[in-house]
Amino acid sequence: MIRPRKMKHIELTVLEKDADTVIEFLGRRGLIQFSPVQKTLPLEENQLEAEFKFIEEKLERLKSSALYLGLELPTEPYESTRLPTQEDERDMDDICVRVTRLKEREYEETGEMQKLEDAQNESKAFANLNAPFSELDQLSYLTLRVGRLDPKGVDAVRRNLTDRAAIIPLDDGRVLVASSRKGRFALDSELKKQNFSSIAIPKDYKGIPADLLAGLEARQKSIEAELQEIVVEKKRMQITYGFRLLSLIASYIMADITGQIKAKLVSTKNVCFLYGWIPADCATNLTAELLRITNGRIGVRVLDPNEVESVRNGAEKVPTALSHGKFASSFEPLVFSYGAPLYGSIDPTFFVAIFFTLLFGIMFGDVGQGCVLLLLGLLIKRRKIKFLASFKSFGDPLVYVGIFSMFMGLLYGGVFSNETFLEAPTRALTGFLADTDFGRLLNIHETGKILHLMPEKGSIDKLFYFFGFTLSLGVILNSVGLIFNIANQFSTKNYESALFSKTGLAGTLFFWWIIGIAVRMIAGGRLYWFDIPCIAVPLLCIFFGPLLWRFLSGEKSKKKEGLLVFIMEGIVEILETLSSYISNSVSFLRVGAFALSHTVLSFITFTMAELVGRDSLFGSMFSVVIVIFGNLIIIVLEGMIVAIQVTRLQYYEFFSKFWTKSGVKFAPFRFRKE
Repeated sequence: MIRPRKMKHIELTVLEKDADTVIEFLGRRGLIQFSPVQKTLPLEENQLEAEFKFIEEKLERLKSSALYLGLELPTEPYESTRLPTQEDERDMDDICVRVTRLKEREYEETGEMQKLEDAQNESKAFANLNAPFSELDQLSYLTLRVGRLDPKGVDAVRRNLTDRAAIIPLDDGRVLVASSRKGRFALDSELKKQNFSSIAIPKDYKGIPADLLAGLEARQKSIEAELQEIVVEKKRMQITYGFRLLSLIASYIMADITGQIKAKLVSTKNVCFLYGWIPADCATNLTAELLRITNGRIGVRVLDPNEVESVRNGAEKVPTALSHGKFASSFEPLVFSYGAPLYGSIDPTFFVAIFFTLLFGIMFGDVGQGCVLLLLGLLIKRRKIKFLASFKSFGDPLVYVGIFSMFMGLLYGGVFSNETFLEAPTRALTGFLADTDFGRLLNIHETGKILHLMPEKGSIDKLFYFFGFTLSLGVILNSVGLIFNIANQFSTKNYESALFSKTGLAGTLFFWWIIGIAVRMIAGGRLYWFDIPCIAVPLLCIFFGPLLWRFLSGEKSKKKEGLLVFIMEGIVEILETLSSYISNSVSFLRVGAFALSHTVLSFITFTMAELVGRDSLFGSMFSVVIVIFGNLIIIVLEGMIVAIQVTRLQYYEFFSKFWTKSGVKFAPFRFRKE
């Protein structure tokens, strides 16, 4: 389409009980862009805030459980995701409780293990110390108590002191209790409550008793076994509940997004109001589906953009939605990277796709290297390689430029920088065509290369023709941009710019007449008397444009300016017109220059390989490395440079002709990103 899709403004009046259903439907269809004017009334803020917080708490609880089980969290709802139901809420509570219990159990055992390790390390440090045992509990980190304690008392001490003490069972019902130096008073107090019976260690016993160290090690092994059981249980829960847990997270992500939308709506106690933009060709079907899913309990009002007050007063822009086939749509990101076309203006995407592919192929013509770009584009489109998935928007453009680069490579005769590989088949083809009526009509002769870019005997003329061809591409692209600008200015009723500006009708006629004179002179013609007025009249229209428009429209000047200022502005406008048209046209010589540089790099690569590979087997192997490395440099480095140059030509030589204002890209609300 030459223009963006027509848009309609839709206003929905929805019952509060149907709001979730309608928002879920709209998010799945991806057809509405909500207007920014929506705002919650103060009456409903507390209720919506509480509901939104309730959903967020559940979502965080689910995410915490999933992360503990080692699951990769979804970032958006799945295709089959629905808003959570009461059954989903029950499943969430059940799974989260099970996971929380396992998490707490692991936390307790891990804490116990840490205490045991600290106690064991401290004990080993003093095991061979030549000092009475009774004095060791006054040193450094460790406080030790040895005695008898009822099993119920053991549980009570562990429960009351939690992570402040470690209890290690020994033989004959004895226990070793260890704590930090800071915690010894709390330890002694708790042991006294539980009727702890201390066992006297011989006064002259030195170091740490061996059975106490053995008890520490035994308890440590017991906890290690319990932690291993927890790992197995975690794996089992991951298998059992993993899929359901991720489905619940996706459901609550959808509920969270729905809550954010509802928080922005104009609403009363029983009714919500939704305002937004939809493509005009979808309005009828969308209205019918909304009536169906709500059983008619919805009010729908569809307006043209000029009927919307916020559009008329300039507070809101109509969003721009483009509609193209597969080829042109793959270049939409390139257009939107510059800006969104203004709604109602001409959509340049199709022309961008054509010229980008054409210019890239001319500058990067090689069958082998183009094939690499084609295969890379296909790999990106398959989305099987995770690293390439982030470049998904480049998949289709790489396929198209790769195909055209291969075609131009056939004309240049290059396959991975080899300039002789295609000579035999090219000679056979051109020789066959030379004997046909078609060949005689086009003056085709037998040749090893259809296009000679490297300066050779008999090929200089063809090289100049090639550069002339690239200049003609610049003339075409500039002319298309000028036509777009005239059409856009007329559609917005900016008639002065449409008629008398350097990119309007006056500037276009001047540009075309100069190009016509140049073509006539190259073809052997000459200048005529009428060339002077045909050049002068458009320039005078540009110089006196403001005066001419005031005369034709009857408008008065909005600013007071002197004669000198008027003359200076006119002269500057004329100079800008001349310089811009010259630079914009000559700029396309870079297309031929980069095509030639591509051929030169290929020539250098194979020349170096031949020089290295003449003398020995090692030299032959090294020449292969040079060819591979040289092609990699050409594909990566020159491929990037060519892409940048083509993009520059589009932005500065094409878009600059007609892109005076940017619009707003149509970004419909949807749960899943495309």
